Amino acid sequence: MSKLLEFIKKIEPKKGSLAHTLYDGFFTFLYTPDEVTHGGTHIKDGMDLKRTMVIVVLSLQLCYLLGTYNIGHQHFLAIGEHTAFLEGFHLKLFYGLGKLLPIWIVTHVVGLGIEFYYAWKKGHGIEEGFLVSGALIPLIMPPDLPLWILALSVAFAVWIGKEAFGGTGMNIWNIALLSRVFVFFAYPTTISGDEVWVAGLERASSGAAVDYGWWHHLCNVFFDWAGWSTFNGAAQVIDGFTGATPLSLAFQGGWEQVTSVYSETAMWWGSIPGSIGETSKPLIIVGALMLIVSGIGSWRIMLGMFLGAVVMGWLLNAWGATPFMEVPWQYHFYMGSFFFAMAFMATDPVTAASTDQGKWIYGFLIGFIGLIIRVLNPAYPEGWMLAILLLNTFAPLIDHYILQANISKRLKRA
Repeated sequence: MSKLLEFIKKIEPKKGSLAHTLYDGFFTFLYTPDEVTHGGTHIKDGMDLKRTMVIVVLSLQLCYLLGTYNIGHQHFLAIGEHTAFLEGFHLKLFYGLGKLLPIWIVTHVVGLGIEFYYAWKKGHGIEEGFLVSGALIPLIMPPDLPLWILALSVAFAVWIGKEAFGGTGMNIWNIALLSRVFVFFAYPTTISGDEVWVAGLERASSGAAVDYGWWHHLCNVFFDWAGWSTFNGAAQVIDGFTGATPLSLAFQGGWEQVTSVYSETAMWWGSIPGSIGETSKPLIIVGALMLIVSGIGSWRIMLGMFLGAVVMGWLLNAWGATPFMEVPWQYHFYMGSFFFAMAFMATDPVTAASTDQGKWIYGFLIGFIGLIIRVLNPAYPEGWMLAILLLNTFAPLIDHYILQANISKRLKRA
C-alpha cells in the first residue's frame, strides 16, 4: 500500500456523516475499486462509473479550449479590435476564462451540492452522474447567461430530473438538456436576440459600450507590466456588427443571408457566435471518435441521427416553401449544434435506447424530427434539444417493441 493511500485511509471520517460522504466521493475518484464483480457473471473488471464518466469529460476538453477562446474572439470582433482569429491571443483567452469559469463554478457548486446532500441523506456513496452533466451544461449555455438563471436551471435539472426519479441511472431525460430547456422556457426573453451570444456588451448595437469589470482591470495590470496589449475600457460596438447566429440568419433569408455574414470555413471551425462549446465541428468529431473507440458512445445512434437529418433535409429541399427549407441539406451540419447533440447528448446511455435496433430507430427519429423543429418552428430555429428529450421519453417504448418482436420470433422458432 502506498504512503498516499495509507494517509488517506487514516483520515477517513466516521461513516454516516456528511464528511464521510465527501471523503468517499474523493477517495473513489482517486482509486479504482479493489474488488471485481461478484456472483456468476463472466465479466470481472475493476472499471466503474467514475472512470467511464472521466473519459466523457476528457472527450469534451477540446470543446472547452476552443469555446473559451471563441468567447473572447466574438467579443473583440464586436468592438472591431484584434479581428484576426489569433490576434490578441492573450486578451481573448483571458476574456473567455473570465466568462466561462463563473459558469463552470456555479454549475458544479449547485449540482454537486445537491448530489452530496442526497448522498448523505440516503447513506450511500456520491453518485458520479453529475461529472458529465456538470461538464456538458456550461458548453450548451450562452456565454452571457445571468448566473442566477444558470443556478436555477441546474437545481431544477438535478432535483426534478434526477433525484425525483431515484438518482443517477434512474432519470428519464438527459440532465444537461433539462437545464437548457428550463432556461429556454422559463426565461425565453433572456436568451433571445443577439446580445446573449456575444459576451460583454451593454447591447449589440452600434456605439454600445463594453462591460469590463475587476477581472479585466486585474489582467490589465499584468499585461501592461509584460508590455502586452490591454483591454480597452473606451471601446464601443462597431457599425454593422451583428451577433446573430447562422441559424437566425437562415430563418430570416436562407443560405445566402448566412453566407453574407459568415464563411463556410468559419462555421465549420467554430469562429462564430453560439453556445460555448457547440461551434467547432472538427473538435466535436474528435470527441465523438473518442467515445466510439472507448465503447461509451453508440455509433449506431450517431449514424442513425445523421441519416435521419439527411432524409429530412432532402424532403425539405424538395418542398422548398421557405428560404430556410431551401438551405442545401448538407449545410445544416455547418450551422447550430447538430454534431454536439449527436455525440454527447443523444448517446447518453441512461436515457437512450439500449437495444441495437432500437438505437438505429432512436437516432434516426432524433435527426428526422430535430430538423423539422429547426426549420418549421419560428420560435426556435434549432431543434435537437427538444427532439432528444422527446425521444428520451419514447426510448423505453422503442426497446420494448424491439424486445417483444425478438421474443415473438424465438417463440415461433421454438
